[in-house]
Amino acid sequence: MKVLIIKITLRASWVHSLKEKRMVVKSLLQRLKNKFNVSVGEVDEQDIHQTIVIGIVAVCGTSAQASSTMESIITFIEDNTDAEIVDIEQYEENF
Repeated sequence: MKVLIIKITLRASWVHSLKEKRMVVKSLLQRLKNKFNVSVGEVDEQDIHQTIVIGIVAVCGTSAQASSTMESIITFIEDNTDAEIVDIEQYEENF
């Protein structure tokens, strides 16, 4: 069993307030939960209105499934938000 842990940093240059950022983040997190059945949350930079850092955790059966899930999540984020992906950190733990 593999536990996939991803930390994705996005830049939303059009966001001008924390309220506006909160709406973008809430929508994206809910869509990720619904589509991929993963645990997801905003994990850093909550007070900076143009930077979004989300953490995603998924339990996968194999390394191949973990890689496929990560690629699908990244593609989904690129297709469903105007925010630009700045950084992606990936970890895999064996259990």
